[in-house]
Amino acid sequence: MKEKREIFPIDIAGVHRDLRLFEVKPGLRIAILNILGDVELVDACAKALAKKITGIDYDVIVTAEAKSIPIAHMLARETGKPYLVLRKEPKPYMGNFISVETLSITTGKPQILIIDEKDIDQIKGKKVILLDDVISTGSTLQAMRLIAEKAGAQVAAEAAILTEGDRAEWMQIISLGHLPLFFDQK
Repeated sequence: MKEKREIFPIDIAGVHRDLRLFEVKPGLRIAILNILGDVELVDACAKALAKKITGIDYDVIVTAEAKSIPIAHMLARETGKPYLVLRKEPKPYMGNFISVETLSITTGKPQILIIDEKDIDQIKGKKVILLDDVISTGSTLQAMRLIAEKAGAQVAAEAAILTEGDRAEWMQIISLGHLPLFFDQK
């Protein structure tokens, strides 16, 4: 039998979704946005983000594998700019890649982000927009920043569908909304 979960209702780019709450550590729950397969939401978010980044001088959209790939793809379609995906596992065809370790709130364990040798050439000396689906702790964003820096790119802006939590630096993130953290009362 399926467990009934508490939800957090939200409207993003004119689309309503009920996000399920999941405990990520004792006493802390977060609302989970999963855009994989949600064509309506991804399309609406890409259009809204494209409007928000109009006027920013950049060459390439950079995102991390895997949940933010659909928004990067649709944003690239909307803006006519290319995108690349930082991978989480090395592959034999990646050549001389650059990697950075990060700790994701949703996985709860260390993971690596990798830029492939061919993608290093695509962003070296270029201006990039770093894109994620949800920015929570900022660890994935920090890893993307470090990779961009090591690859010789300049970060022009940072964007996400949503930010999460109470961090002052999220005010600099181009986003479509904000999620609170849910602390259990003891």
